[in-house]
Amino acid sequence: MANNIALDTNVLIYLHDNSNLNKRAVAKDLLSDNPFISSQVVSEYLNVTRRLLPLSKEEILVQASNLFVGCTIVPVLPNTLILASTLVKKYNFQLFDAVIVAAAIESDCAILYSEDMHNGLVVENKLTIVNPFI
Repeated sequence: MANNIALDTNVLIYLHDNSNLNKRAVAKDLLSDNPFISSQVVSEYLNVTRRLLPLSKEEILVQASNLFVGCTIVPVLPNTLILASTLVKKYNFQLFDAVIVAAAIESDCAILYSEDMHNGLVVENKLTIVNPFI
């Protein structure tokens, strides 16, 4: 397995959190590692930052485009959804979390950084979920 990493949406949101500079710094460091980002995470990120940042829709899209320059964006394809359905059954993931986990597995990621999934869980003996803020 490669040393690829993936990021969940919640990690990326801390890039804009001026109230917690430690979490912001951790998020910046993880983003600099050229992570894999599923298209599901991109959509969630756009939705949340649209409400958080005082930018127009066009500015949000350009900002996100610039932010993800060093990342590998992973599409969510039908086979991703089939794997996600297996993960929901086996691990009882929430719907969107299952899609994010499935995309990370399909990208041969060893670690998925997420604040709100089960820290330390090893999924399918391939992917470890790690809370980078503890």
